[in-house]
Amino acid sequence: MSDYQTLEITRDGAVMTIALNRPEKMNTFNTVLRREIAKAAIEADLDKTVRAVVLTGNGRAFSAGADLSDDDGMGDGKSVESDLNFEYKPGVLAIHNSSKPWIAVINGPCAGIAYSYAMACDLACMGESAYLYQPFSAIGLVPDGGATWLIPRLVGTKRAYELMALGEKLSADKALSMGMVNRVFPDETLRQDGIAFAQELAQRSPLALSHTKSAVNFGQSHNLDETISKEAALQSICIDSDDAKNAVISFFNKQKPVWQGH
Repeated sequence: MSDYQTLEITRDGAVMTIALNRPEKMNTFNTVLRREIAKAAIEADLDKTVRAVVLTGNGRAFSAGADLSDDDGMGDGKSVESDLNFEYKPGVLAIHNSSKPWIAVINGPCAGIAYSYAMACDLACMGESAYLYQPFSAIGLVPDGGATWLIPRLVGTKRAYELMALGEKLSADKALSMGMVNRVFPDETLRQDGIAFAQELAQRSPLALSHTKSAVNFGQSHNLDETISKEAALQSICIDSDDAKNAVISFFNKQKPVWQGH
């Protein structure tokens, strides 16, 4: 992948780790970071050797949100609207719409716009001392980056509104109990444990993972009738794939399947 100014990108087999890399600024989003994360997400999706992507932060924070010290950090209404539509939205959508599973590994604070990037991921892990924070009401603003779509689908509208209106710093244990994250790991081993979680995913059928993600996302905005038909169409693709046929042979031979993704 290309060189990045604000991201550190590493590989461990089929797992790619994209780390926000502005630790001196608590990984806040400036102009460069919000553009680079969209670019990196698209490149990861196009890389056929990548089967799972970890999103995390270097240093003591996942991200403290937008960089208000950046020239464009707190502009007028029109400039903020433009930034949200044309710079933040592409990155959030690239993660949400990716054909591959994304795992947020949340270390330390995850606040503001960063909350949306994390919740756009398919799965999430948190360190024991990490927290999620919607600070918008305290400064007279509206949650953005898709937060008002993403969070209600995880916790329901009443709990989502409470988190946004009161600006609770949501602990890892409470986030786990509410279904916002899948795992809580010790701070000291969070990155290692999060990558191991991603490695477990990467060992599954990439075709099945991709189409399952597609079906789940489809089901969020369609009725049961339409969703069953969507599943049927995707199942038709999967069952005719080389991977499914080889998996059946591997099962009877008591072997581990070798996935090709087609």
